[in-house]
Amino acid sequence: MATIKDVAKIAGVTVTTVSRVLNNRGYISEATRKKVYDAMEELNYQPNEIARSLFRRKSNILGLIVPNVSHPFFAELTNYVEFYAYQSGYKVLVCNSYQDSVKEKDYVEMLKRNQVDGIIMGSHTMETSDYLIPNLPIVALDRDFLNGIPFVTSDNYEGGRLATNLLIDKGCRKLAHISGPLELSTPANNRYQAFVDTADERKVDYVIKEAKLDIFESYEKLVYKMFEEYPDIDGIFASSDMIAVSIIHVASLLGKEIPKDLKIVGYDDINLASLIVPSLTTIKQPIKEMAELSVSLLINEIEGKKVEIENILPIRLVERKTT
Repeated sequence: MATIKDVAKIAGVTVTTVSRVLNNRGYISEATRKKVYDAMEELNYQPNEIARSLFRRKSNILGLIVPNVSHPFFAELTNYVEFYAYQSGYKVLVCNSYQDSVKEKDYVEMLKRNQVDGIIMGSHTMETSDYLIPNLPIVALDRDFLNGIPFVTSDNYEGGRLATNLLIDKGCRKLAHISGPLELSTPANNRYQAFVDTADERKVDYVIKEAKLDIFESYEKLVYKMFEEYPDIDGIFASSDMIAVSIIHVASLLGKEIPKDLKIVGYDDINLASLIVPSLTTIKQPIKEMAELSVSLLINEIEGKKVEIENILPIRLVERKTT
């Protein structure tokens, strides 16, 4: 395998000159630069990126930790994060935590060892103290760590309020809300709080169910059991579109006609929401803008710029066929 010394010998320059070309440091004439690149091509020389990042103290690599990249919301988010990062001269290392705190911690440590410039944290299992990493910029998605770490989220409370009011305005008198894991302190819990506040304010009966696992089959079991216990439910606000999709599936198997017998509102507006039958009424999170802002905040942190801690983006109600 060719070394930097071999490149220097073929190019007829010093090792220091080759290093300066590779790291784009100091003045190098175009003629010398071409000789180095020609020698690298002749030898098929591949620079040691880890060594270069240690030398420059910058790798131009960002870490992204998500619960499951196959989940439609996180798939879209990851796609946009990679797009905007690459536009800004960064590459992205994607890690799946699968909501496993041990695996999540391993990935954080791995990203630190591999000299990433910063981390976008879209996974929500670890304690706040585990994120207090000196000199490593972090931006959180849908989580407020209350320790000065910037976070990006949507206006979850307003989304929950719009969804609940729509169901009531459409004539629903027995509501249900299926939330995500409420033991996690996340801004997304405001969807639940808005549902409760709005239903109480408008004096409508309701039940709360908590979806613990981000797995379609577990959603279906929860929905079946909910309808067994409360067959008179006629309106459901789901805290994610994937939960809403499982509700549509179970309702069809139970012979419930949507929206005549049951009205449903989701949250996210993933691509699938407009494609399923019936198409899903949902609260649209600006996924593209959330990804773009997360990348921008992280790069500003890396560059030592001051950033806003709380970044809440507006949502929008998209009414389709389930209401």
